[in-house]
Amino acid sequence: MKQIIDQHRRQFFGVAAGTVAVGLGVIDLARAETEAPKSSASIASFGAIKQIDAGVLNVGYAEAGPSNGPVAILLHGWPYDIHAFVDVAPILAKAGYRVIIPHLRGYGTTHFLSSETPRNGEPAAMAADVIALMDKLDIKKAVVAGFDWGARTADIIAALWPERCRALVSVSGYLISSQAAGNAPLPPSAELQWWYQFYFATERGRAGYEKYTHDFAKLIWKLASPQWKFDDATFNRSAAALDNKDHVAITIHNYRWRLGLAQGEAKYEHLEKKLAAAPVIDVPTITMEGDANGAPHPDPSAYARKFSGRYEFRLITGGIGHNLPQEAPQAFAKAVIDADGA
Repeated sequence: MKQIIDQHRRQFFGVAAGTVAVGLGVIDLARAETEAPKSSASIASFGAIKQIDAGVLNVGYAEAGPSNGPVAILLHGWPYDIHAFVDVAPILAKAGYRVIIPHLRGYGTTHFLSSETPRNGEPAAMAADVIALMDKLDIKKAVVAGFDWGARTADIIAALWPERCRALVSVSGYLISSQAAGNAPLPPSAELQWWYQFYFATERGRAGYEKYTHDFAKLIWKLASPQWKFDDATFNRSAAALDNKDHVAITIHNYRWRLGLAQGEAKYEHLEKKLAAAPVIDVPTITMEGDANGAPHPDPSAYARKFSGRYEFRLITGGIGHNLPQEAPQAFAKAVIDADGA
């Protein structure tokens, strides 16, 4: 195991050394070298989902790999679920990692311990959930990696709790924001990409998402990954996680919070204030982007300076869209191992 991890670490340092001179190293990985076909050849699944009380939640999570290995926590986005990492987990487990993949609040078997807890989707709350899970599992440090909401959550953990992070892998880079930033108008073409956020700001949008949750999610999958030829079985496997009774409330609150149309909880205010300052992240980081990401995402040059430690950007080619871990599992797993190359 140690030889495998050390080999990947040496490879990372060789790449990193070559990118220092230009500041932002861009690696173009040909899909033919890294990925399986984009259509689903089989429908893999995790074993029994574990459950544990952590913070305000009872968290459902998948686990793979040796219990004494270095920890990698993989965080999914909206409207996806833990199966975004179903092909990533075995690669990391084979490399010796203990892999933890939790359902975020509002997904799958994760549920609130109390009916009185606000169904809050603000970013700081989701990051605090992960820290609570790490505490409960007695995980001191982990590589945190994710995409979409999961990437934002991983970014926040790396920014606010760097002592808990071995390394960071973030699809679409630096996604930390604030309500003030969310209120700033964008050019019309950029605003158009956020159509669903404005839809969710209305009561009609909430009711529509509640009525057509699976149809809505499938549309987002297609728009965000226009070249990914997923089949119905692949979609349905993940869509089941959206049947969580709190999913709609969490989703609507998240997007309304971004626009300042919903308030967060007072206990997270000190965290949101820190995040509003757009803190620099100094843990070892690899950011990634698919060359066919149809979802809103920043240009890599816009956030490169937000990472002050060992840093690298990787562009994954071959029609890879927004759900990068599921569309390019080998490339994502390699980034986790390489980022953890200290």
